[in-house]
Amino acid sequence: MEKSLQNFDIFTFDHRLIEWYETNKRILPWRQTSDPYRIWVSEIMLQQTKVDTVIDYYQRFLKNYPTIFDLAAAAEEDVLKTWEGLGYYSRARNLHTAAKDVVTRFDGKVPNDPSLLGDLKGIGPYTRGAILSIAFGQPEPAVDGNVMRVLSRVLYIEDNVSDQKVRKRFEEIVRELIHDADPSAFNQGLMELGALICTPRKPLCLHCPVNTMCRAHEVGETDRLPIKLKKKKQRIENYTVLVIQDENGHVAIEKRPDKGLLANMWQFPMINQAQADSGMIQKLLSEKYNLHIKLGEHMQTIKHVFTHIIWNLNVYHATTEKNFSSPLTFEKITSLEDYPISVSHQKIVKYLKDLNKE
Repeated sequence: MEKSLQNFDIFTFDHRLIEWYETNKRILPWRQTSDPYRIWVSEIMLQQTKVDTVIDYYQRFLKNYPTIFDLAAAAEEDVLKTWEGLGYYSRARNLHTAAKDVVTRFDGKVPNDPSLLGDLKGIGPYTRGAILSIAFGQPEPAVDGNVMRVLSRVLYIEDNVSDQKVRKRFEEIVRELIHDADPSAFNQGLMELGALICTPRKPLCLHCPVNTMCRAHEVGETDRLPIKLKKKKQRIENYTVLVIQDENGHVAIEKRPDKGLLANMWQFPMINQAQADSGMIQKLLSEKYNLHIKLGEHMQTIKHVFTHIIWNLNVYHATTEKNFSSPLTFEKITSLEDYPISVSHQKIVKYLKDLNKE
């Protein structure tokens, strides 16, 4: 047995956790189904996104793509548009790719075999365990940040939870803890306990169903655990963004490359300021887009934070005469909402719409 579980009453822990979960769980739309496709969609959306934010996106996504066949048949641009604003767009692209794979290889049935499920694009160990336990009732671990925080405190584990090897240790701990008769309630109970009670700061220990079993609570060290080393400092990138309008007032947009950050999303033309000083930006953009661009006034500055990067966008108005050999697409401001545009550039769209109202 894993050393942290020695002299630990697994039966009582499981019983108290599941009983608490069944009484206190939040009523959420993805908890009203056992459909593995819908559970899969919810788990992908919930990655690095708050529950309250996900609810509306989840319902809209499933209204557009109620079955895995609908998602597989959809155009990627339409999927990205439905996902627009939720961020981390690689999740949507991976989900779309995997859905097509399931339809092609498994006749639209989400596989319940751990190795087959884990081979699908975008399904890592946590998502695989969540789908297998919640949709198929298999005793597979689903270890996320909430689970590691709860177990770090309950079992007094001082390992760095940012270390991938440590995550694997927690998976093995959950395998020994998990309630074989109800793995769904067990895994969701651990996650719910971390979300509602065993919170990162000031956990509500008096309301915890397993507080008498919690080793960190016993010695007053819940605030010290889990141990999590600081992440790398975010890289800062400065961009000049141009709102280029032609003689008809139409605005220029472009599609990002099909790989990398925000792949296949649409944006206003932009250039990294590290590539040129301010005097050269207009010349470089004119050459890049095969247009004579006249730079205008500064419109706004936008700061947008990704996981590892911070974008500072300096947005300028510009004018041009349309050139049909240019790679840019010109659209009415009111038509921009038809394109999947990243959140940072949606702020520019909103700014333009507000200007038009004045």
